[in-house]
Amino acid sequence: MTTRDRILAFLDRTAVRNTLLVVILINAVLLGMETSPAIMATAGPLVVALDSLCLAIFVAELAAKLFALRGQFFRSGWNIFDFVIVGISLIPGAQTLSVLRALRVLRLLRVISVAPTLRRVVEGFVNALPGMGSVILLMGMIFYIGSVLATNLFGTSFPDWFGDLGASAYTLFQVMTLESWSMGIVRPVMEIHPQAWLFFVPFILITTFAVVNLLVGLIVNSMQDAHNEESNARTDQYRDEVLARLKAIEERLQRNE
Repeated sequence: MTTRDRILAFLDRTAVRNTLLVVILINAVLLGMETSPAIMATAGPLVVALDSLCLAIFVAELAAKLFALRGQFFRSGWNIFDFVIVGISLIPGAQTLSVLRALRVLRLLRVISVAPTLRRVVEGFVNALPGMGSVILLMGMIFYIGSVLATNLFGTSFPDWFGDLGASAYTLFQVMTLESWSMGIVRPVMEIHPQAWLFFVPFILITTFAVVNLLVGLIVNSMQDAHNEESNARTDQYRDEVLARLKAIEERLQRNE
C-alpha cells in the first residue's frame, strides 16, 4: 500500500470522520461566541486561538487529500465544495473585512460533506433540479397571470398590496405561504370586493396544495433514487470484496495442493 493509499484509508476511517464532524460543530459554536461582546471581552484570545486551531485542522485535512488525490481531487464536487468553504477563511483580509469574516460561518456547511445522510439529502435536491425547472416555470406563469389579474381587480382599492405587478406578486407570495392570508389580506379585500374569494381560493389550491407539493414530491423521489443508488453501490462493493476473498482462498488451496 502506497503512502497516498494510507492517507486516504486514514481519512476514510469512521473515527477520523467523527472527529472532523466534532471539530466542525465546535468551530460553529466558536463562531457564534465571537458575536457576543461579553464573551469576547472575557475569553476573546482563547476563542480566537481555538478558531484558528479548527481552521488549521481543516487545512491539514484538505492538504492531505490534495497530496493523496492530486488532480483527481477536483473531480469530486464535494472536494471542491470543501476547498471553497475553507478557502474563504484564508483569503487575505478575511480577519478585517466584516463580510468575509461573517462568511466564515459557512464552515458549518462542511457537515454536509462529512455526514453521509446530509450529503444524500443535498444530492437528491441537486438531482431534482432539472425536473423542478419545469415546475418552477409553471409556478412563474401562474404568479404572472395572478399578478396581472390582482393588479387589475384590486389595485385601485389596495395600491399598497396590488398597486403594480411587483407588489401584487409579493402579496400573492404571502398568500401562497398562508402567512396571515385570510385576516391580513383576503378578508380586508372582500370587504370591498365580496367576490374576491373566487380569485384567492383557486390560487391557493393551485399554488400551495398542488404545485408546491409537486416540488416536494420531485425532491423526495430524487432523494429516494439517490439512496437506492448508494445502497446498490454498497452492495456491489461488498460483493466484490467477497469475490476477492473467495478468489484468494481458492488460490491458497491450489498452492497447498
